[in-house]
Amino acid sequence: MRVLCTVIGKVSHARAMLPLARACAEAGHEVLVVTLPELAHVFAGESLPVRGVLPSPGTASRTGPVLGEAYRVLEPIAREFGPHLFLRDGTEFAATMVGDTLGIPHVSVPSGSGNVFDPAIILKPMNERRTEVGIPTRDDPYAIFRYGRLDCMPPEYTFITNPTPGTFAYQQPAAVARHGSLPPWVADLPTDKPLVLAAIGTALPLFKNKRMNMPEERWRKYNPRAVLDAMVAGLAELDCVAVVATGGVPVRDESRSDHVHLVESVDQPLLLRCAQLLLTHGGYNSIREAVTAGVPMAVLPVFGDQPRNAERVEELALGARVPDVTPDDVAKTCERVLRDEAVAQRTRRAQRRMLALPDVTEAVAELERVAADKRPLTGS
Repeated sequence: MRVLCTVIGKVSHARAMLPLARACAEAGHEVLVVTLPELAHVFAGESLPVRGVLPSPGTASRTGPVLGEAYRVLEPIAREFGPHLFLRDGTEFAATMVGDTLGIPHVSVPSGSGNVFDPAIILKPMNERRTEVGIPTRDDPYAIFRYGRLDCMPPEYTFITNPTPGTFAYQQPAAVARHGSLPPWVADLPTDKPLVLAAIGTALPLFKNKRMNMPEERWRKYNPRAVLDAMVAGLAELDCVAVVATGGVPVRDESRSDHVHLVESVDQPLLLRCAQLLLTHGGYNSIREAVTAGVPMAVLPVFGDQPRNAERVEELALGARVPDVTPDDVAKTCERVLRDEAVAQRTRRAQRRMLALPDVTEAVAELERVAADKRPLTGS
């Protein structure tokens, strides 16, 4: 079959798509990735043709005028490529419009805010875009999931806010990169104290030199430097060994400590294998990686799906939310989670359920059926 993959979100969205696109290609299918110019690099080094031509929504709504523009870019590409199936980032909706126009099934890949939005809210603006490009409108807000959706968490641990029938849960590979290793200095870190990995994700560092679209008061508290400083200073108060991935965001000298090691980036899934806690912004990929590794979490959310993800982590007893962006709250929350054996047990149970999910190759087999039958995914 021919599979057309579309991605318009952040780097994390592209990284969520990559293993599935790769698995389709390795199964002998022809795959084309259509994405934003700035995301094309995520697929570099893969045997996947990539076209970085989709318009970026920036801070605008993904269902605003840019959606009509994306449709007009994607529709002729699809006619030329002739896909049997669309795989789309959960926040990319042009593929659903083109798929319906050409009679091609479309399935969403789990990704951040794509897990938590309410389809009813986007029905009206999507119908406006449909009218704009001359295709029929829809009455059912869940029509964007008419062929089902994919999830990387077991049904009882899902982070999808509005579950739909035909959701197929599969085991996303723990590592996105084909090859990886930790820097040699990690092997020399002390082992008599818990190892804490901290990171603020891939999206927040993009705003280290510019302001995010949020009120000034909130920005002062939740800008990348403030969040990272709180993490680093909080871990300095904790009796632990910590590795903090800064994403290139500067850290104040007064926040630093000898037992808190700062790096611009690190192979997170690999380091999680030997960590006892993840201090995270609450991005979906980071949460999935932590649960796969059986590592409890302290979550300091900033925007998008992160606040809801933090709530879900607490609901599932897989960790705790950091109440506020202060070093004291970071230190107290991390210490509480590290000492909570019930959280550790619950996280190990969730890990086993994650590892019992079907392999990504089984997800490909299910997608093959959808493409052939044009009927929804079978799932929970």
